[in-house]
Amino acid sequence: MSRLDKAREAYLKRDIVSLKKIHHQAIIHSSLHHHEAHRRSFNLPEIILGGQDGLVNVLGVILGVAAATFSNQIVIVAGIAAAFAESISMGAVAYTAKIAEVDYYQSELERESYEIEHFPNGEKEEVRALYENYGFEGKLLDTVVNKITANKTAWLKVMMEQELKLEPVERQEAIPSAIIVGLSAIVGSFIPLLPFFFLPIKPAILISLLISSVSLFVVGYYKAQKTLGRNFLKQGLEMMIIGMLSALVGYFIGALFKIK
Repeated sequence: MSRLDKAREAYLKRDIVSLKKIHHQAIIHSSLHHHEAHRRSFNLPEIILGGQDGLVNVLGVILGVAAATFSNQIVIVAGIAAAFAESISMGAVAYTAKIAEVDYYQSELERESYEIEHFPNGEKEEVRALYENYGFEGKLLDTVVNKITANKTAWLKVMMEQELKLEPVERQEAIPSAIIVGLSAIVGSFIPLLPFFFLPIKPAILISLLISSVSLFVVGYYKAQKTLGRNFLKQGLEMMIIGMLSALVGYFIGALFKIK
């Protein structure tokens, strides 16, 4: 576990002793000089994105089909088709979004590098303005600006991270991100579909709604635990209510166009 991971965990637990250890001078310098990577909660955003989207969308589809046909077989076929279509679609969206993020970062990196090379005075003033906003002034400001702009690598890094608020994104992250989102969508999609394999249509609808709402609540609760460290019930209920309202739209549409 990295230093930042330990810091997040200790903060959420309000573990003051661990936080003090993590902020020891030697540990700080060791982690930062080795370019410690920022963890994203083991791909938590991708898992939630894929799982929630798959569950809600497929639940809406199967509720609509169930309300229109009252046929388990049709519901299952429609649900499986929607699950795999949703999984592929979400994976593709995750892939293209990551590639777009990489390309945008690269284009901005090239632009900033060009401007530092061809318009150094203007870029130097941008560094000065940035650090003036941080409260630096006088000789200290001059020293900081001169120190940063003496090293083009450090200069470019400052412009990317502090002016543009951009962090490097690796192109090779696109495929793993797409796979995680796609698999999460499949798992989420089958949660509301499972009751229709084993139960008659009416109880299957009720059980599907029940396990879907519980699943969404658990995901919201867990997300709050891993990110905020508070408001667990609020976050769980919020995700459950939003998901259920979205899915129930499908049911009412199916009921309107009921097949006799």
